[in-house]
Amino acid sequence: MSWTVGELARLAGVTVRTLHHYDRIGLVRPSERTSAGYRSYDVRDLDRLHQVLVYRGLGFPLDEVATLLDDPDADPAEHLRRQHRLLRERLEATSAMVAAVEKEMEARQMGISLTPEERFEVFGDWLPEEYAAEAEEKWGDTEAWAQSQRRTAAMSKEDWLRVKAETDDIEGRFAAALAAGTPADAAEPMDLAEEHRQHIGRWFYDCPPQLHGCLGEMYVADERFAAYYERITPGLAQYVSTAVQANAARQG
Repeated sequence: MSWTVGELARLAGVTVRTLHHYDRIGLVRPSERTSAGYRSYDVRDLDRLHQVLVYRGLGFPLDEVATLLDDPDADPAEHLRRQHRLLRERLEATSAMVAAVEKEMEARQMGISLTPEERFEVFGDWLPEEYAAEAEEKWGDTEAWAQSQRRTAAMSKEDWLRVKAETDDIEGRFAAALAAGTPADAAEPMDLAEEHRQHIGRWFYDCPPQLHGCLGEMYVADERFAAYYERITPGLAQYVSTAVQANAARQG
């Protein structure tokens, strides 16, 4: 099987000028020429061109590509292994960049105007934008969602740090009450639940007792929220959920 320079260019997705240049510098030369002097490429030439294009796609300059391909001790299988490794590394790096851009897009959609470093400082490895799409799907047409969008859009890094400090304090006291054996529907945990409700209302959206009670149910029904509380101390998800729902019933 053989190809003219034009046919090979179309097959490989390069220009004829590129193939002419590769021929001039000795990188990919046609194995034969017709009686009229035209270039004729065979399968070996196609394979070499493929190797060149892979290395070029990985950012190697042409002189380094030539050195790699013309090494008399080179093992074709080793070429493939090297290219596979480099492509995997490029894929992983690209995937990481895509994920970072997607998180930034989601964060901006939520109105969180913090840099990635600031968001990590505030939230650690728990990033609220991970729940953005699902939250918008569930509550995007509610006033609570609109309020939250407006308020978070105006919040500074210092605001988020205050939110985190208040949240950590409430959760820490919940954990202490659980450790002390205080029933979740006792006055102290219900008072903490009320502080939690007021905290949401102060920073994010109006949170009447009935809505707060629904959130309490979600803290155990949604495994991600349950895992969040369980990381603080085992049993805390159910404890907070019970306290929140008991407080909602108390508030009427």
